[in-house]
Amino acid sequence: MNPMQQQSRYNAGAASGVLFDEGLRKHMLRVFNYMGAGLLITGMIAFIVGSTPALYVPIFSTPLKWVVMLAPLAFVFFFTFRIEKMSVGTAQLTFWAFCAVMGLSLASIFLVYTGTSIARTFFIAATMFGATSLYGYVTKRDLSKFGSLLVMGLIGVVLASVVNIFLGSSALQFAISVIGIVVFVGLTAWDTQNIKEQYAEGHGEESLQKMAVFGALSLYLNFVNIFQLLLNFTGERE
Repeated sequence: MNPMQQQSRYNAGAASGVLFDEGLRKHMLRVFNYMGAGLLITGMIAFIVGSTPALYVPIFSTPLKWVVMLAPLAFVFFFTFRIEKMSVGTAQLTFWAFCAVMGLSLASIFLVYTGTSIARTFFIAATMFGATSLYGYVTKRDLSKFGSLLVMGLIGVVLASVVNIFLGSSALQFAISVIGIVVFVGLTAWDTQNIKEQYAEGHGEESLQKMAVFGALSLYLNFVNIFQLLLNFTGERE
């Protein structure tokens, strides 16, 4: 191969790399835009409901509170198992609906904690989430080997939380909060790297858009759980 052919191939490879990096940045930006908009919807609904007695009394003083608390979980299962068959529009609509229902569920924190401590905890959670997600994006280390361990930790946290509903143990709740924060911080890095690697597999535009919505859901759940668990340490009760 002569020098001109070598230079031509080098230039083509460099151009391809630039296009890939640009596409990846756009994809990640789309993911975080979805997530940010979802958090905004959740926060607005939580604040409005949590500060309006005419809204929160009929919800949290009746069995309806269990519907509100469990509805987000139903949305997650539905979204997970149906995402492949959904259109992009349906996936987006389902995500926005989930964020709205999550806002109803989180309205209860405004009945328990002061607004100042909620805002402070939000920024602490945002800092932790942002730093960990950035690590997951830039690191060259393969985080997939930690995936099974993190999933096992997540299952353990969920089961322990269910058990503690009946036990009401403050010591167990403290352990759940500590372990839960570690698990969801780890999942944030893992999910971010996973979103990046899925883009590299070369999907069509429609698949990429649905992947962006699903990726936003994964990161959204990590952030919300970090925030809620941190409230157990930094939240000041009304």
